Amino acid sequence: MLLQEMALLFVFCYIYILGMHILILIFLSTFLVSLISFIGALVLVLKEKLLQKILLYLVALSAGVLVGGAFLHLIPETIERFQTESVFIYILLGIILFLLIEKVLYWRHCHKGKCPVHTFTYMNLLGDAVHNFIDGLIIAASFVVDIKLGIASTFAIAFHEIPQEIGDFGVLVYGGFKKTKALFFNFLTALTAILGGLLGFYISGLIENFAKVLLPMAAGGFIYIALSDLIPEIRKEKSFPRILLNFIIFIFGILMIHSLKFIFPE
Repeated sequence: MLLQEMALLFVFCYIYILGMHILILIFLSTFLVSLISFIGALVLVLKEKLLQKILLYLVALSAGVLVGGAFLHLIPETIERFQTESVFIYILLGIILFLLIEKVLYWRHCHKGKCPVHTFTYMNLLGDAVHNFIDGLIIAASFVVDIKLGIASTFAIAFHEIPQEIGDFGVLVYGGFKKTKALFFNFLTALTAILGGLLGFYISGLIENFAKVLLPMAAGGFIYIALSDLIPEIRKEKSFPRILLNFIIFIFGILMIHSLKFIFPE
């Protein structure tokens, strides 16, 4: 009887330590993603023409990483682990959800220093806060399922955040914010990713099918952002050498996210 109680205590301690380990990884990942908001300071040091060229390359890389993250990590992992036939329904729901968020909150990804879509800066901040909160939920659900999947999702979200945060910083400054105030508010909205990550971790423990639903919906969101927002930006390029370079960077983004399978093997 004593051995059984000791065994149960050991299992409980192991689960608790593992849970705390995952929680720390979630916190660190969402905090690092939040710090990317400060990259908007590049607007202050780079000339506009140079910034636009760099942004387009970052957009191409972001598109590749998001597409790769969806098709090479999130979708296969969901099918393999949960054996669910509803995965494609959830992917479709994810696409619909991200479309709804964009329309209701006027949340769009800005890749220019001056973006006419963002007429109201506070609406832009609200949209970004919701977006970052959802990113935190996705990171948490991914880590709960598998650490490797969590790392892949963090990579995809982080690379996607870089061009977005540069654009959003430009929008806030253009909308009348002082540069220091724009950086501060951008960082505050980015911190909602941590809140989403912590909440997502505890929801995953309470709701059995949370990750089963959220991961394919996240994949749908990644696909929607890449195809409706990022790739159209790349297609605006008219110079053939830059078109070719953007395409190569896009493929590199896919290969980079795919390489995580070998860097973090089972």
